[in-house]
Amino acid sequence: MTILDCRPFLAVGVSFIAAVLIAFSRRWPNLRETWSVIASVLKFGIILSMLPAVLDGNQYQWTLCQITDTVGLTLRTDPAGMIFAVLASMLWVPMNFYSIGYMRCNNESEQTGYFAAFAICMSAVMGIAMAENLLTFFIFYELLTLASYPLVLHKRNQEALMASRKYLIYTLISGQLFLAGVIAVYCISGTMDFTPGGFLTTDMAPRWVLQAIFVLMILAGSVKAAVMPLHGWLPAAMIAPTPVSALLHAVAVVKTGVFAVLRIIGFVFGPKLLAEIGVVDVLAWAAAASIIISSLIALRQDHLKRRLAFSTIGQLSYIVLGAALISPLSIKGAYLHLVAHAVMKITLFMCAGLIIARTHRNNISELYGIGKKLPVTMACFTIASLGIAGTPFLVGFVSKWNLALGALQAGKPLYILVWVASALLAAGYLMPVVQMAYFRKDPQEEFREYGDISYSMLIPICVTTIIAVVLGIVPDIYPHFYELATMASNAICAGWNGGWM
Repeated sequence: MTILDCRPFLAVGVSFIAAVLIAFSRRWPNLRETWSVIASVLKFGIILSMLPAVLDGNQYQWTLCQITDTVGLTLRTDPAGMIFAVLASMLWVPMNFYSIGYMRCNNESEQTGYFAAFAICMSAVMGIAMAENLLTFFIFYELLTLASYPLVLHKRNQEALMASRKYLIYTLISGQLFLAGVIAVYCISGTMDFTPGGFLTTDMAPRWVLQAIFVLMILAGSVKAAVMPLHGWLPAAMIAPTPVSALLHAVAVVKTGVFAVLRIIGFVFGPKLLAEIGVVDVLAWAAAASIIISSLIALRQDHLKRRLAFSTIGQLSYIVLGAALISPLSIKGAYLHLVAHAVMKITLFMCAGLIIARTHRNNISELYGIGKKLPVTMACFTIASLGIAGTPFLVGFVSKWNLALGALQAGKPLYILVWVASALLAAGYLMPVVQMAYFRKDPQEEFREYGDISYSMLIPICVTTIIAVVLGIVPDIYPHFYELATMASNAICAGWNGGWM
């Protein structure tokens, strides 16, 4: 049942209003940060208020305006979108507190612009998560690009300028490719509305036309998802403050890219059509190559944030590969890994930010013995690293288990070897950081100076670490990401028997 309700609009609008209030509170830092915290809590509350009805099979819908007779700027809360909306709004709360501590600890300039841009980014993410059609999705997709650009540029130095230009070039081209695909879809189908299982059919256009549109739209999503070889902007963007890196990796930009891939596969083309036109195998192999190559490159990175950046490239390719296998369990695993990666990677980046703020060291080879100086931070880093590697009883294991079962269900067990190899490589590039922190002594340690601890940075790290553990032990605990992923997968694959094993 569809429920006409303005709450989807409120979930998007609350942080827009906060951005305006933040901009007018430049002279009062405490008030400025208060607006940001209030907006994050309100947004999360609004999203959670809609969750029970969605779990019961209902949808909230609200049209902001009617653009044409057939297309409106419409928001809707289906299970797939609610996974992303709940995830992003949930993680924005601890990230807000962390940002306050980080920006103050490092005496960062332009803090007002930072918090305002961050708020607009979260509005854009909510719009993407709840977009009812391709046009609404595109509008918020481009808004996110424009709002995140000043965050990458934040330091205002030459390196930040070059990185932000690179970021803008990549993501704007991605947006234009996506728009071209949207127009092509509308021309051949007369609709843009996301439909579980897809709305395109072989009767609408020749096979090669459908293949071309799919490639065009997947390329657009893959740029923001940083799938190789379209990843160049992501390592460069690590010049941004660590909370921005966490935003890019865990909540916003790369997640919207991979979410776009999930929408295109599950709600525009659908498993049946994709099996008929034969394009997903190419996408699956490209994702598998991205997983292995990015993991190998991560092994060579000494800069901590760059190592985490290449880790993100590989981990997000897990999601693309799961979606490309187009079996119920692989699609379910893809949505679960969207959650798992966000929780683990935001923890890792927040840990990295605290380490850098306290020690003023960016390179892994310099992190001698910091486990004794930063015991809680390194404990959280270790747990999140084990989660990335797929260790049981952590959230990463749950999603990877479903992805592996999905590969078996699709009759393509070879891809399980890719995930196993990637898990070993993840341990190979993350556990040396742990080993350096706990088991290597710095000959100059007695001369090292550490900054004061910031509990507004440390507590959010502990919160996200606890979430990673709890979701690993009880996957379907409230807010029921596991059930939402199951509902989304079942809706996408309903009415199609792909000959699953």
